[in-house]
Amino acid sequence: MNTLVVVLAVLAALVVAGGLYLVATANRLDRLHVRMDAGWAALDAALARRAVVARTVAASVLPTDAAGVLRAAAEAAESASRPERELAENELTRLLAGFDRGHLPPVLADELTDAEQRVVIARRVHNDAVRDTLALRRRRKVRYFKLAGKARAPEYFEIAEPDAGVVVPIPRTSARVVLVDPAGRVLLFNGRDPAVAGETFWFTVGGGVEDGEDLRSAAVRELKEETGLDTPAGQLTGPMWRRRVEFSFGGQHYDGTEWFFCVRLDTAHDVDTSRFTEVESDAIDGYRWWSAGELRETGETIYPELLGELLPPLLEHGWDGRLRSIR
Repeated sequence: MNTLVVVLAVLAALVVAGGLYLVATANRLDRLHVRMDAGWAALDAALARRAVVARTVAASVLPTDAAGVLRAAAEAAESASRPERELAENELTRLLAGFDRGHLPPVLADELTDAEQRVVIARRVHNDAVRDTLALRRRRKVRYFKLAGKARAPEYFEIAEPDAGVVVPIPRTSARVVLVDPAGRVLLFNGRDPAVAGETFWFTVGGGVEDGEDLRSAAVRELKEETGLDTPAGQLTGPMWRRRVEFSFGGQHYDGTEWFFCVRLDTAHDVDTSRFTEVESDAIDGYRWWSAGELRETGETIYPELLGELLPPLLEHGWDGRLRSIR
């Protein structure tokens, strides 16, 4: 009898301790969501101030045509919806980086620089909060016990950061395809920058959008060129994700926006790389099919970075129709 009492007491203590632990985790997650919301509010305010300063710059010193373009970009950034905000803010960043600030009155030049730096700081604070929130939400106990409730998963806000004295990067729009086989594995290529020795990374099917192409047509073309699959445009799901990235390749610096589609195969496919361009043949060393678990556990560089986290809900529930910003 005494033994039974002890066992029950231990079990009760474990249940209480476990409950307290879950409550503490839920409270911590709630605080992270509050921190993230506060970070977004600060970032939104910083972006709004930059837009106001940009309009002042347009009204003060720019020629009529250039002033109209900058003013329109500032107004577009202010009025853009959340899914379109990154593109609008990046366009404003590009325009602000493209004119000589030596023609600005010193007070206005200082105010613009200050507004831009506040955006940089606020974006980093917000994204740090998103990173910490996502890290906690991904833990098993949080997922199993649904401690996040119905709160929407946070999203990074990726825009280019102004950098005085650096050549403005080349804009590049890409269409990419998350190609999934019947076993739920995604095809990735292993590549490298020919200008950088010793560094390799894995990335999805896809490439740059050519003049006159829409995103879906570019994705279909890239899929055929890189894998041999001739897939009708209507079978592509998306675009479901958008990723903004600055990168260098072959000595050129790019400001890229990547749009991701998904194609799920009903049967196994032998990848045919015979249509690779010369650049692709020089930069790509191989390919393999990756499971979500392998993506999460590997120490190799994967793009997009959170593919191992994004893949399971996509395969289990399908695309919900909402465009998400990823990194």
